[in-house]
Parts: sequence; structure tokens; C-alpha cells
Amino acid sequence: MTWQQRIDAALDARRAAEALRVRTPVENGAGRFLTCDQRRYSNFSSNDYLGLSQHPALIRAWQQGAEQYGVGSGGSGHVSGYTRAHQALEEQLADWLGYPRALLFISGFAANQALIAALTGKDDRIVADRLSHASLLEAASHSPAQLRRFAHNDAAQLASLLDKPCEGQQLVVTEGIFSMDGDSAPLVDIHAVARRQGSWLLVDDAHGIGVTGPEGRGSAAHLGVKPELLVVTFGKGVGISGAAVLCSDPVADYLLQFARHLIYSTSMPPAQAVALLAAFNLIRSDEGEARRQRLSALISQFRAGVSGLPLEITASQSAIQPLIVGENARALHLAQILREKGIWVTAIRPPTVPAGTARLRLTLTAAHEAADITALLEALHVASE
Repeated sequence: MTWQQRIDAALDARRAAEALRVRTPVENGAGRFLTCDQRRYSNFSSNDYLGLSQHPALIRAWQQGAEQYGVGSGGSGHVSGYTRAHQALEEQLADWLGYPRALLFISGFAANQALIAALTGKDDRIVADRLSHASLLEAASHSPAQLRRFAHNDAAQLASLLDKPCEGQQLVVTEGIFSMDGDSAPLVDIHAVARRQGSWLLVDDAHGIGVTGPEGRGSAAHLGVKPELLVVTFGKGVGISGAAVLCSDPVADYLLQFARHLIYSTSMPPAQAVALLAAFNLIRSDEGEARRQRLSALISQFRAGVSGLPLEITASQSAIQPLIVGENARALHLAQILREKGIWVTAIRPPTVPAGTARLRLTLTAAHEAADITALLEALHVASE
């Protein structure tokens, strides 16, 4: 099989399964509304949970940062790309989240890949929730460590896997809030199991930071858990992009030596770090709390209204409210009906989610109004008939 034949066969298989991914250029993809081809849609596909991506204070902070530092960092943080803005953001994050150190990464995907690649060796074992994000599972499968997966949120099965003999160290991996199901990990139980076996816990809280817990400190803080490794990302509730790893001093020093994604990548623009500082100040403020309360009220409104429809929902209490459809074709059809009614919703299909669980991944944000939720529910009622 030639290169071209291999590529054509893979694409043909995706098309046959109605699982081919495509991109649609939009004028604005975050916020309450999305504009595409000069038509405005109610946007229920954005991860901008607190509606901060359009916030004037964050826009001004980025502009001021660009005026001071320029628009790029100029290199890796190990060379010349680590500025006072980066240092201030790391220090604020560490203090706020209760860890000795924070290290910035260009993305959550890079942070997860770097952590697992740098920490694990051939004698080690990674035990991951089977629904963990692709960045975690891919890194684990590519590492020399043994990978075992436990049933979703099943602390008892996790314990049985950790009980099996292991020559090296064991790393437990999970998310705080799961990106496709929207439900939360039982972090108290999972951390207790991990600690009994002397294992470390890595929690990716991409969808919890800024949105849940006291001051928006995330899922772990909400449950009073302090995992040994905490990954927070800035492209969801924080409204920007990038990520950080929260850890101990020795782990931070170790990652600075051995985390290749950190060492060999250009660091985020300093202006972005300035904007992120402004974002976290806002998240911790009274306005941030008001936005979280508003989001919570919208989630309650949606769940109360959707419960009467012939659609399968998950146990999610988060901003992620998936409707499980099953077949790829039906998910695509429902998404198209909703778009015809002016509502932008994305159909998520395998391999992003398990086979047979294609879904509409609805995301609510603090930028929405109660009337938007009512319109969404009315459209879902018509689409599901």
C-alpha cells in the first residue's frame, strides 16, 4: 500500500462511518452568539464557561501586555522566553491553588504529554480512568510504562489494579470534570485509594478551574483534595489559552530538566500571561462569583427542562450537558436541525467518544440568558419528535 493509498483508505473509512471531522470557519466562535456566513446562531458549543473571552478588562490587559512586551516571547523559557509576567502568573497560581510551584505550558495537551513522558519509566504503571482525555491516554500509551484503565469513576476497580505487583511507581490519572460526559470524578475516594498504595494522583481539571470550588479553584479544592499533580488549563473557564502544572518544588525542578514539551517549545506570549493574571483576578472577585452563580442557575434551568424530553442525559451538574444519541447519523441529523433553527451545537462522534455513544455536546456559559435556554429546549423538543 502506497502512502496515498493508506491516506485514502483511512479517509474513506471515516466517511463510511459518518465520522469524518471537518472545520467550519466562523466570524466569532466564543461568547453567547456565533456568526457564520453572515448568520447569527445561539452558541452552545463554546467552552468559554464564564464568558470571559470577550471581557473588556481581559482585552485591555492583553493590549497593555503587548505594548510592554510585544506580541511574542521570542523563545523557550529556558533561553529568553521567561519574563516577569510569566513569573508573576506562576507565583499567583501556586499561591492561589495551594502548591509550592506552578509551571506554565503552551497548552493542556502539552502539559499532560510532558508530565507523563518525563515522570514514567518502563517499570512503572499508569492506571487511568478509561474516559480520560486523549492527551492523557495517548501520553500513557506512548510511555514505556504499563497502562491499565479502570472503569469510569470506579474507585474499587482502581484499588484492585493498584494492588497488583509493580516493580516501579504507580501513577493514577483522571479528570476533575470529564470533557465529554460532564460528570465529576470521585476525587476523595480516588485519592484515598492512591495514597494507600503509595501512588501519586494526576488530576486534569481543565473543565473545573475557574468554574467550580471556592473562588473557582476547581474540582479538587471543591472536594478538599490535593493531588500530587494538578493540571489546570486556561482555554475553558478562564477564557484564554495555555495551561499550568501545579506541583512540589522538587517535581518542578525535575520538570524543568526533563519535560521536553517545556524545554523545546516557545513559551506563551508575555502579553497572554498579563491577560491571564487579569483573568484570575476577575475569577476570584465578586464578579467571578456572580458569573459562577449565574451559570449554575442556567444549568439548573436546562436540566429541569430537558428531563421531560425523549433524550438521554448524563449525571452532569457542570456546564457540559451532553445528550447521548447513539448513532453517528442521528447525531449529525439533530445537530443540523438545530442549526437550521439558529442554534449552533456540535455532534461528537467516535473515536472522540466510545462507539455507540455519539452525542450532542451542549455547553452552557454565563454569557447566556434564560431566554437562550428556553429557545434551546424548544428546539430540542421539535428536533427529537
